[in-house]
Amino acid sequence: MLKSLQVKDYALIENINLYFGSGLNIITGETGAGKSILVDSMSLLLGERASNDVVRKGTQKSIIEGIFDVENNKKVKSFLTENEIEFQSELIIRREISLKGTNRCFINDTPATLNLVKELGNLLVDLHGQHEHQSLLRTETHIDFLDEFGTPDELLRNYKWLYNSLNKLRQEIDELKTKANSLKEKKQLYEFQIKEIDAVSPEAGEDEKLTEELNILENSEKLLGMTSGVYRGLYDSEDSIYDSLVKVHSELTKLAEIDNSFNEIKNECDSALTILKDISDFTRSYNSKIEMDTEKLEAIRQRVNAINLLKKKYGGSIEIILSFRNEVGVDYDLAENYAASISSLENRLNLVRENCGNEALKLSKKRNETAKTIQKEVKKVLADLGIPNAVFEVKIIQKSASENEDNFILVNKKKLKFNSQGIDNVEFFIATNVGEDVKPLAKVASGGEISRIMLGLKTILAKNDKLPILIFDEIDTGISGQIAQKVGFALKSLANFHQIISITHLPQIAGLADHHYAVEKKTMDGRVVSTAKVLSFEERIKEVAKLMSGEKITDASLKGAKELMGIKN
Repeated sequence: MLKSLQVKDYALIENINLYFGSGLNIITGETGAGKSILVDSMSLLLGERASNDVVRKGTQKSIIEGIFDVENNKKVKSFLTENEIEFQSELIIRREISLKGTNRCFINDTPATLNLVKELGNLLVDLHGQHEHQSLLRTETHIDFLDEFGTPDELLRNYKWLYNSLNKLRQEIDELKTKANSLKEKKQLYEFQIKEIDAVSPEAGEDEKLTEELNILENSEKLLGMTSGVYRGLYDSEDSIYDSLVKVHSELTKLAEIDNSFNEIKNECDSALTILKDISDFTRSYNSKIEMDTEKLEAIRQRVNAINLLKKKYGGSIEIILSFRNEVGVDYDLAENYAASISSLENRLNLVRENCGNEALKLSKKRNETAKTIQKEVKKVLADLGIPNAVFEVKIIQKSASENEDNFILVNKKKLKFNSQGIDNVEFFIATNVGEDVKPLAKVASGGEISRIMLGLKTILAKNDKLPILIFDEIDTGISGQIAQKVGFALKSLANFHQIISITHLPQIAGLADHHYAVEKKTMDGRVVSTAKVLSFEERIKEVAKLMSGEKITDASLKGAKELMGIKN
């Protein structure tokens, strides 16, 4: 239930704060007073897109905030939990529309995206706009009404998943065919590139190892001479450093025997001898392994040159070359085997066409069952709304795909046209008078009849649906008199299942309100503003009387208002 609505600095509204009750909430006011602005603000609160044009002149931003009682709404609780928003028995949704064009949304004071607010709004409110009944004149909307009434979400989800899979496969096949044609022209180039790279077959990191090895081989003669000199100087000569240090060590040993303060220095000399010996051994070992292999040197030079040539042609590193080789290999294999690849995908596509057709058939069967129910229910409701002899018919047909079409699904081995909603084309037909044949609703119904048919559909849908709040913006368009009272009774009956908020200009409907609000346009400080307030019992009587007789309220209109409201003098 919507408990309160605050609208601040929105269009003609400076600040309105309304508290709604359960049952039938009626909003009235003169044309242009701001009733529709109020409904527009509600639609923005529920996630509709907004322009900064709505920001009231002289202010920086519009603020719309609604507080909803959702204590027993399991869908809302689950939704908030899934989106990591704290659940509270009172749900607060707030929209801020800035003059700068920024748009901020909050759910329970948690920043949220507009799409998230819209999803949440769809769990709370069905807002029926002033001209929405005209959607019945568009046959493409009829399937939505039918599905809303009785098609399980699971059936729709299963079909939609296969529908998307089928489209992805078709797109993949189309892209593969286009790519294959292009690849066939480049196949010879790819083959040359693959052979050129494979002839060298470089390995990751190989160039660095080869460069290091080449540097050593190219300097082998220098390395041989230098390591020999180092070894001789350190160890293998009559005046080697090692022999000299041995003599020094002997003298230090004698000194330490006389004065033990030389012990530490003697120990340092021991370490120096060990280090010199290690250096000498390493140098001798390295020297013994030096190769003077001109053939190996030339082979490495040639391989380095081959790798560098590949780098120049295909990338700056071996890793890039190998990646290029892999990509070209995939494309080459595709060019070689594209027919088999396409055939494999088309086999999968035919299987998905059959599976999609099976799910579409389940949807169609369910819709036909639902159609029979909805035909009876609408006929009954229309009788209550003053169209007693109406015949309402839901026609469901499928269209075959031509032999040349490649976009189809298979239903019992028949090729049928399809779309995101299945194979069914749904259209409402009606006859409003005895003896008439049913004809397309869009061609035969008058404006007032369309309004009542829409209300009838909303009435039977609402009993199936669990949306707690229904908002109607002038559902009574095109009707008057006795029919208006029947519409009022329908709304009153609907209010037993849901909280109803309805804008009306008819006293027959306003008189049935559980809660009545009046919207007025006033001039304040040289500016026009829209205001709204909840009416007291006495004010309600006067407002209904005003709807009957205009601005001048007469005793007769007051009496008539009390009769409409069921008040006994």
